[in-house]
Amino acid sequence: MTALAQGHKALNLHAGNMARSPGDRLRVPALCLMQAETRDETVSRTVLALSGVAVDDLDTIAAVSVGAMIRDGFGGPDTCHALYGALPRAEFTGMSILLTGDEGAYPPGVVTVDIDSPGMLGFH
Repeated sequence: MTALAQGHKALNLHAGNMARSPGDRLRVPALCLMQAETRDETVSRTVLALSGVAVDDLDTIAAVSVGAMIRDGFGGPDTCHALYGALPRAEFTGMSILLTGDEGAYPPGVVTVDIDSPGMLGFH
């Protein structure tokens, strides 16, 4: 969230592309947004102003699942909500990936993409 709010080139380009694609959104986990907001009061205002961004709420099922992940040692609330968001769900088609600046925060087998990788800008 912080990188997106600070104008990270690849993330902002991605959010812009999502805004131009009907039905596509860059989904940000609510608890990731919350964690970033605790560090910088401008993050939520900046991120939520982007038209390609949607917040992945913490509903009842998500709250229970994220709580179980925290209890089982998969990380803090923000990391576990991001993990939950990457799980297959009926309301989303395609494959979910985690865009992150810390790929090591997630367990093996989770599809992550480093926000600073050349592929984020379309270069390989």
